[in-house]
Amino acid sequence: MHVLVDYGVTVFGQRIAWAELIGQVFALAVVFLAQRRTLWTWPVQLVSVVLLFTVYLSAHLGGLAVRQVAVGLIAVYGWWAWARRRDPVFGVAVRRASRWELVATAAAFVVGTVVFALVLDALDASWAPWPDSAIFIGTVLAFALQAYGLVEFWVVWLVVDAIGVPLQLSSGLVFSASVYIVFAGLVVYGWVSWFRSARQQATVAV
Repeated sequence: MHVLVDYGVTVFGQRIAWAELIGQVFALAVVFLAQRRTLWTWPVQLVSVVLLFTVYLSAHLGGLAVRQVAVGLIAVYGWWAWARRRDPVFGVAVRRASRWELVATAAAFVVGTVVFALVLDALDASWAPWPDSAIFIGTVLAFALQAYGLVEFWVVWLVVDAIGVPLQLSSGLVFSASVYIVFAGLVVYGWVSWFRSARQQATVAV
């Protein structure tokens, strides 16, 4: 694994470790697969998690590194949950979040960000504890909502993107920042796709 972190390619004068390159490509593939609600979403996510964990650890971004561990655990659950909720017509069942689910998600994001940022700061585990924490909490929430098949997980991803791009640039991870920008476009498309599917499934259910 050290070879994938210590060696890589140089693009326009910017060094990109193999682990970062492959991990981010797989992360983009996850968004593409999630749009189509295929079970391959989760095993591909697990590969990305392992690679990016090493990248963020070497960049001294403790929150982003720990995030990969949490995402890996959720990916295992999501794989299991999606396998159990497959519809013969629509594939994985998806729906809009209720008002209370939205309130709970927002509260978890705010409280979780504050608490985890204080932990990162106390442990000196990140040079940017607040955005690092917000990305960590947002990512965990996004994958949790995705595992439950809630359309609004795409919105959470947009928030994570808005925070992640400047943090990645400040960390010298230019390639990862550019991937986040591409990721945002895919997220918007995925949001529309899931919204339409949820509306169709709700109509059939009625």
